Amino acid sequence: MQIGIVVYSQTGNTLGVCEKLRERLIGDGNAVELERVTVVGERTSKTKTLELEKRPDVSAYDAVIFASYVEAFSLCQVMARYLKEMGSLEGKQIACLVTQQFPFPWMGGNRAIGQMKKICASKGATIRATGIVNWAKSRREKTMAAAVSQLSKAF
Repeated sequence: MQIGIVVYSQTGNTLGVCEKLRERLIGDGNAVELERVTVVGERTSKTKTLELEKRPDVSAYDAVIFASYVEAFSLCQVMARYLKEMGSLEGKQIACLVTQQFPFPWMGGNRAIGQMKKICASKGATIRATGIVNWAKSRREKTMAAAVSQLSKAF
């Protein structure tokens, strides 16, 4: 299966999870590409406007995993914009992954996943799996392993 992992990661934490997921999916016999959404210039929490620089095209993939981090208890503004501005996802198998600093999914992770699912479904996608990685030190490894396992099993 041709799988694309499309990630927006500012600090590298979300990217690191995606790299582990890519390794697992390749080990399972899939062809996997990891692509990054990027913005023009430096982005901070105070940035009011943003311009997307790199918008990966997912048309060549059978399945796509979208990954981003939670920002202010919601889906990161960059990934939300990328998803809203992309074309149809009709016929695509989709998985959604978010990372968050807070230790419990109800502290933004669930909402961010819900936002991703809603946007993707509105574009005709079929949601196969979701995962939330809590970046709090005591839960990091456990939630990362669970998310990688859950998402890799979906494909």
